[in-house]
Amino acid sequence: MIEKDAFITGILLGAIVPVLGFVAFSSIIEGAISLGWMNPMSGMRADKMYRTLLLLAICSILIPFHIAKHYRWDETMRGLLLPTMIYVAGWVYKFYDQLMAY
Repeated sequence: MIEKDAFITGILLGAIVPVLGFVAFSSIIEGAISLGWMNPMSGMRADKMYRTLLLLAICSILIPFHIAKHYRWDETMRGLLLPTMIYVAGWVYKFYDQLMAY
């Protein structure tokens, strides 16, 4: 069994939670579009919506981070930071041209 306050637990959570967050946020957006609550492009281009969804997915790591902070699982919090920084660096690398074009 994996220990709750372990570096590897944080790494696993940090790698999995943003992926699940992306799936959840994408499903919510697709559901809102299919129900007619939101226009497919409601003022946002598709690439900008994708960029925002990825950023929200990365930010979903704040939920397990807050839980680890509440229980004082310091090693888990340290483990959460490594994949989060990798995701953030990948996001900046992928959208660097768009971010600097404005």
